Amino acid sequence: MLHTTLLLSMPGGSEWLLVLLAVLLFFGGKKIPELMRGVGRGIREFNDAKNNVKNEIEEGMNDKDKDREIIELKKQLAQKQAQELPK
Repeated sequence: MLHTTLLLSMPGGSEWLLVLLAVLLFFGGKKIPELMRGVGRGIREFNDAKNNVKNEIEEGMNDKDKDREIIELKKQLAQKQAQELPK
């Protein structure tokens, strides 16, 4: 009986060597640096996009907090003005 955990385990040293050999055979020695540059650019663009989304979410949350503060200050000002009106 096969356990699914055996099928999902990380490859060992010899498996990685086979993968590297296959990549070398498919792409050749001259294409690998270009391929890695492309992978690096893709990772960098992904991280930039992730950081932009994170910053936009944080800015939206800060704006919402500022709006709440403004509403609360307006309420407090209206209460003070109502108290100070001559009766």
